[in-house]
Amino acid sequence: MLTYILRRLALALSVILATLVSTFVLFFAGPGDPAQAMCPESRCTPERLAQITRSLGLDKPIVSQFTDYFQGLIAGRDFVYAGDTVHCGAPCLGFSFVTRQSVNDELFSRFPNTFVLALMAAVIFVVVGVSSGIFAATRRGTPADRIVVGVSQVMGAIPYYVLALLTALYPVVLWGLLPQYSPLSSGVGPYVVGMIAPALILGLVTSSQYTRYTRNSMLDTLSMDYIRTARSKGISERTVLFKHGFRAAMSPIATILGLDMAALLTGTLITEQIFGVDGIGRRTITAFRALDLPVIMGSVLIGATVVVLMNLLVDIAYSFIDPRVRLS
Repeated sequence: MLTYILRRLALALSVILATLVSTFVLFFAGPGDPAQAMCPESRCTPERLAQITRSLGLDKPIVSQFTDYFQGLIAGRDFVYAGDTVHCGAPCLGFSFVTRQSVNDELFSRFPNTFVLALMAAVIFVVVGVSSGIFAATRRGTPADRIVVGVSQVMGAIPYYVLALLTALYPVVLWGLLPQYSPLSSGVGPYVVGMIAPALILGLVTSSQYTRYTRNSMLDTLSMDYIRTARSKGISERTVLFKHGFRAAMSPIATILGLDMAALLTGTLITEQIFGVDGIGRRTITAFRALDLPVIMGSVLIGATVVVLMNLLVDIAYSFIDPRVRLS
């Protein structure tokens, strides 16, 4: 088991390193010119453009820039702005070209908003999706089964941004049934209540796939010989369903849950932008518009790390759920 975990950990570190190198080359050696975007004048003179390029450190060779960036991640680095030296402790993601603020502060201060949104949405789509999937599986072929599957397919077929926009427009803005997002500074109560609308639509739309996954997995499990044996022994249907059936059917659901949580924690861009949630996804969109490369690079690196760590946790958890995985 220890060898299995160490092997997965080494693979995770290699993926993070490969992501770091590839994204740095893509962003910092690409055709875009952040200095041009940072120029306050409508028409930037060559002298002004060279001054901005030098102040951003973009005049250095790409290898030197990457060495400085990698050193900042491991041991921190110093930045010189307007004659003042500012130290950025490890892991240092740099300073924003636009706000001149630490990327660590820019992103990690917004991560709790994304985390709360992802957690609330996860509770909704797990409860709704898994329970409706079990409900449909135990009533296979009945009108109730067809209705549940049909609703989940319709929800999955409609583009998510359309449903999110309709939710933000009617129940939140026009009808006032759900409160708008409020920052944490306004109080814990208004903050949590303001998260209900984005978490509700995100959770309900995501639950459609969990309904289908749970239903199919439960149907496969309930057709196994040991389930028929348990029923022939006179074990109650509730015990057969949850203790024997759902326990065996949860393996693929746990895998999908880990991947979905990784995707949500890296920034729910559309949801945060539509509902005004000040999370990592919304800050990343703003950075893309301004060609703020350090913020973009930091968000990609954080996202890759979260995805890799969640995959690692899923692999480890899956090895406990299904012991056969440890031997592969």
